[in-house]
Order: sequence, then C-alpha cells, then structure tokens
Amino acid sequence: MAKRFGGKFSPDPTDAPATGDRPAFDRAKVDPVGARANLMFVPAVPMVFLALNDGAAGLVTALVSAGFLTGGAVMLREGLKAEAAYHARKVARRPALPRKIIAAFLVGFGITLAAYRSDPGIIAPLLYGLAAFGLHFAAFGIDPLTSKGLEGVDSFQQDRVARVVDGAEELLTDMRDAMKRAEDRKMELRLDQFQTTVRDLIQTVEEDPRDLTAARKYLGVYLIGARDATVKFADIYGRSRDAQARTDYAALLDDLEENFAARTRKLLTEDRTDLTIEIDVLRDRLQREGVRVSPADDV
Repeated sequence: MAKRFGGKFSPDPTDAPATGDRPAFDRAKVDPVGARANLMFVPAVPMVFLALNDGAAGLVTALVSAGFLTGGAVMLREGLKAEAAYHARKVARRPALPRKIIAAFLVGFGITLAAYRSDPGIIAPLLYGLAAFGLHFAAFGIDPLTSKGLEGVDSFQQDRVARVVDGAEELLTDMRDAMKRAEDRKMELRLDQFQTTVRDLIQTVEEDPRDLTAARKYLGVYLIGARDATVKFADIYGRSRDAQARTDYAALLDDLEENFAARTRKLLTEDRTDLTIEIDVLRDRLQREGVRVSPADDV
C-alpha cells in the first residue's frame, strides 16, 4: 500500500488554510535580488587567488580590490531590495541612502585597482574603472531619487503615512525573523496569513491617507504588541515545544487578524459612504444648474 512520505522539511497537508481563508502567499512577491546581482560576488574570488604569487604589494592590492567589489555587491543587493519596496507602495519616500549608486562607485573603484595591479599607470586603470561604472548603471540602473505619493494629498500627510508604513513593515519583518527561531512551519504559515491581513490595512491607508488617524493605533501599538508576543512565543516554544504556548499564540493571532480585518472593512465602508455623499452633492448641484442626472448614469 502506498504511504505518504513525511519528514521535518516535507509539506504538511494540514498546513493549508481552512476553506474560505486567504492563502498565506496571497501577496507573495518575487525576490528582487536575482542571479545577476549574486554573480557580482564572483569576480573577487579568483582575483585573490591569482594574486597569491604576486608578492606582498600585489596581494594587498588584490585584497583591497576584492573588498571594494564585495562591498559593491552587498550594497547592490540592499539597493534592489529598497527599490522593490519603494515600487510596491503607493506612498513612499525615496531611499535615504542611494545604495545602487554607491555600489556602482565601489565596483568602479575595485576594477580600477584590479587593472592597476596588472597595468600600473593612470589612464588605463581609470578607463577600466569608468567602463565598469557605466556598465553597472546600464545593468542595474539607479536608485529612486524622488519620493512618490498621491495627487491631491499634501507632502506632510504623505510623509506621515510613509513613516507609519515603514515602521509597520519593520515590525512585520521582526515578527517573521523571530518566528524562524520557533522552527514550526505551520505557525510560520499562520503568521504569514496574519501579515497578509495587516498589509490589506496598510494598502487601504496608502490609497487614502485620511484613514491614517483611524488606523494608526493598529499599525503602531497593536503591531508592537504582536511583535513582542511573537518574540516571546518563539523563545519559549523554541526551547520547550510547549503546546499550550502554541495554542495561546494561535488564538492571539486569530483575535488580531479579526480586528485588523474589521478595521479594514470599516475604513472601506466609510470611503464608500464618503463617495456616495459626494455623488449626491454633485447631483444636487447639477440639478440646480438645470442638468438632470438619472441614478442609472452613476457608474
């Protein structure tokens, strides 16, 4: 008789959400750091090995060059992540640190040193460095240099939304990192489902910053409490595998998710109510001007 294969890292059919629940991967995104960015770590390795027989000066130059190239690769990865987060939001501040531009400078300087080791001089190494600098920009582009927001919303309100959203995303990241210590795949999926509901609220606030006042407590105080509870659960469950702690934490996530979903529905209902009021006011104004608008014309 066939027997289902199972193990620590095998998928568990009970991990799937219950019928009617949203899957945890509803807002799944592709990792912005692809193979091209990871390949930027490769050139530093052969450069060091090839310089082992070049004497002290040649080896030190190769090590410094490899350090710049590795630093450029690290900055590129972080820059791609920051750029992806920027494009994923409707209201976002430009990255405070232009990581991709810094990465291009580091790579260009690293290639200049590498070329100087083989061809001592000024012109040729600089040309190689400039070429690497330009090719890096051509391959990966530059960082977003301007903040973005919604039309008709003042910059002060946009900055408030961006700060709250940034803080909420940091708390969600802390929760996800802490949950890894618990080594419980099912609870990781349950936490992902809760975070999907939180991001629904975040998206609602981004689309209408006027909702920030009503949602700020949820994206601040409540998320801080959820983060702290997740850290404590991961520490306790990771050590003792306490079943009662797991049950209590799952119940907490259920309550929080229900509250966040209810707040999102309330904000959306209020937005629709505001739209209905604006339509009624506009219809009355048009009728006073002698223009008759039938309800069927409302789309």
